[in-house]
Amino acid sequence: MKRTSKRKKSQAKIKTPKTSSSLSILHPDCAGIDIGSESHFVAVPADRDEECVREFASFTSDLYKLMDWLKRCKIKTVIMESTGVFWIPLYELLDENGFHVLLVNARHVKNVSAHKTDVLDCQWLQQLGTFGLLKGAFRPENDIVILRAYLRHRDNLIKNAAQHIQRMQKSLTQMNLQLHNVISDITGKTGVNIIRAIVAGNTDPTALAKFRDERCHNSEEVIRESLKGNYRKEHVFTLRHSLEMYDLYSHKIAECDAEIMSHVKALETIPLKDAQGQNVKEPNPKISKSKRKLKKHEYPRSLKDELIRMTGVDLTLISGIDVSSAIAIIGEIGIDMSQWKSAKHFASWLGLSPGNKVSGGKRLSGRTKDCANRASIILRMAANSLYNANSYLGAFLRRMKMRLGSPKAITACAHKIAKQVYLCLKYGRDYIEFTAARYESAFQEKQERNLIRKAKEMGYKIEKVASC
Repeated sequence: MKRTSKRKKSQAKIKTPKTSSSLSILHPDCAGIDIGSESHFVAVPADRDEECVREFASFTSDLYKLMDWLKRCKIKTVIMESTGVFWIPLYELLDENGFHVLLVNARHVKNVSAHKTDVLDCQWLQQLGTFGLLKGAFRPENDIVILRAYLRHRDNLIKNAAQHIQRMQKSLTQMNLQLHNVISDITGKTGVNIIRAIVAGNTDPTALAKFRDERCHNSEEVIRESLKGNYRKEHVFTLRHSLEMYDLYSHKIAECDAEIMSHVKALETIPLKDAQGQNVKEPNPKISKSKRKLKKHEYPRSLKDELIRMTGVDLTLISGIDVSSAIAIIGEIGIDMSQWKSAKHFASWLGLSPGNKVSGGKRLSGRTKDCANRASIILRMAANSLYNANSYLGAFLRRMKMRLGSPKAITACAHKIAKQVYLCLKYGRDYIEFTAARYESAFQEKQERNLIRKAKEMGYKIEKVASC
């Protein structure tokens, strides 16, 4: 009995006293909105109106009524979920009228299971927002949002144009015209001229082969043999329609490029800041002087000059990043890096940092989080293109690929590129490229230091012997 009482006494010492704790209200003037395609449910604090939850239709006039009701209730902060694209009109209206709008991920604010209704959802958002338990998603400035819309629309136009290229190739194959086997691109100078002649009614292989450009690797005789086929009427008809649609999309892409150039020229240069947050001198833009011929659907060379003017740095100096990648990254994240505390925070936001899932002092998983960030996809594509590059990042990708496999190696290399992009845009410093030989030398020195350290811990001493 004495042993038992001692055990109980020792257990009583471990127990901590119960203390009453309550969450502090950080945003008393907060409202929650459950977004829908036909109507929105809005919840305000119970002391602001007799009917603290109201439903408003998604028509523009009803959105103004919603905004007026929030003003009468003296609401300053609004929480809403990112549901499809239905949130955009209301978000823009509230943001333009001075409300502090927080757009949150629907996965992060899941309500209690088996109790989900539109009314409960908006009340749950209002409750979480009142106590400051939600963080808003990143959304760039309005000028960058406009640029992003143009860039995403251009990407869709290029994808649609590619579909009609495939349909043209299908029509040629149905006529047994092996043009795609003898030229690299059927939408190049040789291929387009031949297709236009076929659509115009010319089916003579000898006459069609004379459209061969002098840069083609195959001879005129080989091209003539590939153009012998069955020119059926229905296949020529579908070929003509596909060509017309491809020409239409090409024209729309050119119009989109002009609009992008016009908008980029109107963007102002954001002043650079040092580590203490103080403004530094304006960057000296470096104008590119490349005379390389532009590829199909490639941006005009003047766009690179405008990007250098805006950012003060040349992002294309980073391995794997060209003008199209640079403008796409800026369109997604902007050029103001003050949104992230450090390069590590930026890489984590992109979903490129290793996971930190730990339980019981044991690391369970280092898998990166699922993320559909477009900037992250661009950086992964840039990293994947460096396998044969004679650069520091290329050597790092090859070593990681042998050690971890291709998917993890690409993520690790994209993580490094993301940090370099952050530092370049943050401090206005151009990226300095190192060769693969320098990377291998630095890696060997690191291995030598680790061996010396381990030998010292085990009581050994390593002496380096000069090679003969």
